[in-house]
Amino acid sequence: MEERFFASFIHCYFIAFGVVLGGALIGSIGAFATGEPPLTAIGRIASKLRIWAIAAAIGGTFDAFANFEKALDGSAMDVFKQILIILSAMGGVKTAIALLSWTIQEEVG
Repeated sequence: MEERFFASFIHCYFIAFGVVLGGALIGSIGAFATGEPPLTAIGRIASKLRIWAIAAAIGGTFDAFANFEKALDGSAMDVFKQILIILSAMGGVKTAIALLSWTIQEEVG
């Protein structure tokens, strides 16, 4: 069971990271095609994708709430693991935002 938790922890981090990074970069191609500045679009798109990346990484919002509810009926360790999974996804988003902000030399709001 512990191996499964660590695998989920790592997967959630990189899924959230990939959603923000990939979505912003691919979205900037559309901005370029329509005549908008692509670097500005990267920052704008990345800030809009934050919550969606977390929801995608944890498997959708309803699944996370269902797991959290099951964990509340169970042990405190299950609640702690679910919180760590969510924090992992948030860390992936934060890392992607920091990388994009560093790359485009703008603050991503």
